[in-house]
Amino acid sequence: MRPAVSEGSGGGAGGAPLLFPPLPHLPLPPLLLLLLLLPLPPPPWGKGGGVCFGSGVAGGAFRPVVIVHGLFDSPSDFRHLRAFINQTHPGTEVTVLDLFDRGASLRPLWVQVEGFRRALAPIMANAAHGVHLLGYSQDTDYLKWLFPRHMKSNLYRLCYTPLGQGVSICNYWNDPHHRDLYLNSSDFLALLNDERLHPNASEWKRNLLRIQRLVLIGGPDDGVITPWQS
Repeated sequence: MRPAVSEGSGGGAGGAPLLFPPLPHLPLPPLLLLLLLLPLPPPPWGKGGGVCFGSGVAGGAFRPVVIVHGLFDSPSDFRHLRAFINQTHPGTEVTVLDLFDRGASLRPLWVQVEGFRRALAPIMANAAHGVHLLGYSQDTDYLKWLFPRHMKSNLYRLCYTPLGQGVSICNYWNDPHHRDLYLNSSDFLALLNDERLHPNASEWKRNLLRIQRLVLIGGPDDGVITPWQS
């Protein structure tokens, strides 16, 4: 999955969309779970209000942009994107979260999600009208190098073990040829997809329904996620 934009993904003053240039394959830990776990600020209007997350913030200001990097990335990899946003929408506050950089991006995703959640909380608390949260998926070039085609069919042997579930890549590995192993062993994706009973299901659903706008971008050249629409 390519860049994911959420929480009012398009919106400058007057409703002008926040558009990004074509980008190379850039990586991220699952953005969606951050949205499920992070309590979103309540809308700054009443039942009869007329403000929309997708339009500009009152007074002409732009909502802050928060970027979450992905596998083997660091904030320095997003300097061009930051410059582009500042050039096209001057005055926009852009934050690239400096957590789990480079090799640390292989740490378990539950650990990463909690770390990103703590970093996002004060930003969200200070953004009365919400933020644009931009995340990048796991990079296909890295994964092709790490797991050549002849290895991918056997990756379940590692991923569906307690050791494998301590690695971010294995946390979302869903092998359709070994469905039972996946459902019984996955302690991340199976819960996120609500494929196994867990006590947080209702809370995650409520938080998901509070998202005002979610944009997911993918493409047929992914090469690792199959089908790429998933």
